[in-house]
Amino acid sequence: MVFWVVPHSSSPVVRWPSLKNRLQSLCPSCSVTFYLNDQPSNYPASPVYLLKFFCLDRKGLLHDVTQVLCELELTIQKVKVTTTPDGRVLDLFFITDNMELLHTEERQHHLCKQLDAVLGDSCISCKLRLAGPEYDCHHGISSLSPAVAEELFLFVLSDKETRLQALSSDMTKLKKANVVVDNSLSPAHTLLQIHCVDHKSLFYDILRTLKDCNIKIAFGRFSPNSKGYRDLDLFIQQKDGKKFVDPEKQNGLCSRLKVEMLHPLRVIIANRGPDTELLVANPVELSGKGRPRVFYDVTLALKALGICIFSAEIGRYSSSDREWEVYRFLLDENCGFQLSSTLARNQIVDRVRRMLMGW
Repeated sequence: MVFWVVPHSSSPVVRWPSLKNRLQSLCPSCSVTFYLNDQPSNYPASPVYLLKFFCLDRKGLLHDVTQVLCELELTIQKVKVTTTPDGRVLDLFFITDNMELLHTEERQHHLCKQLDAVLGDSCISCKLRLAGPEYDCHHGISSLSPAVAEELFLFVLSDKETRLQALSSDMTKLKKANVVVDNSLSPAHTLLQIHCVDHKSLFYDILRTLKDCNIKIAFGRFSPNSKGYRDLDLFIQQKDGKKFVDPEKQNGLCSRLKVEMLHPLRVIIANRGPDTELLVANPVELSGKGRPRVFYDVTLALKALGICIFSAEIGRYSSSDREWEVYRFLLDENCGFQLSSTLARNQIVDRVRRMLMGW
């Protein structure tokens, strides 16, 4: 596999040696195995650490901490953020280390030093330790109302402007894509031709969908961005090595790909009692992994809007026979937006979605 890549405009600095090491760790071993083993290989899961800090609150604090964790290649598994009435914040971050070095004193010291540079004198306490039973307690998400769940997990976007997920005019083109199945060019493979609007993580969304459908890719071509659009040619096979000749399976695959490409993330604003809540959801891979950097992008968008986060949490939620990763943010009413206004809410949703899609 050969990929020609460039740094994204939002992250111009790339740690190429670290990227190489992480790619090598994910690739299967090149060693030849001369015996059959019916038992699947069990790779030890990365240990989960609890980062707990208590400090004075300020605008953009949550994103600044998240940025430090991302730059240090620490993955946020769960988070619980609570603001006290006296303007202080208690943050619980459950994290794993992509470099598998967080057990060392040097790595822990470096993390604390970087956090101290961000928090400064506002930090009251900061502790890091292995997570215990409390990690399981924060694994799920608190219940969603039926109306919010229906709106959040819709498979298609509504065209009604009154819907909370209404798109701005220049975002409606995200709803356009073309997926064609062709069995005439290869005797052993089905050609999947995709033409759609480009967005951040598009390649991930397509490969994630094919992976979840147990589809093998033998050859592929990913064209450069042309006027905001991408073209992909993928020669694929079913799990049993056969082509896709059943029209029903072809239609099902095309429909699934369109949904996952055009609507990979769900973003809405809803009322949670007297408070205003921003919710973001994305489907979890069958492997159990969630979409990367969602928390980073959402907190960055809210920081740019000047909106403080009163509380936040990440959890899993099951709906429509799928598992979702749900991010919930209670927004501070003391901001420049009238959060009860439909126009203001749509502006916030639009800004968050743009950040997530790389627009």
